[in-house]
Amino acid sequence: MDITELHKLPALEKLSIIESLWGDLVTDESNLPQLTWHESELKDTEDNFLLGNIEIVDWQTAKKELRSKFE
Repeated sequence: MDITELHKLPALEKLSIIESLWGDLVTDESNLPQLTWHESELKDTEDNFLLGNIEIVDWQTAKKELRSKFE
């Protein structure tokens, strides 16, 4: 199956494929690449949280805020 065929699939089928791929990837986490930039971002976020620089919001509010940034 090539990418053109994937684009034609219904959303539910695409999600099923994603779930299968993700399940396959996480069965052996040692095979996953180390993403140093991601680890750095997580550390920065944790540091900012501990310093009180991050406002905590509920999930519904967070989703609305994120969606409004990308609409």
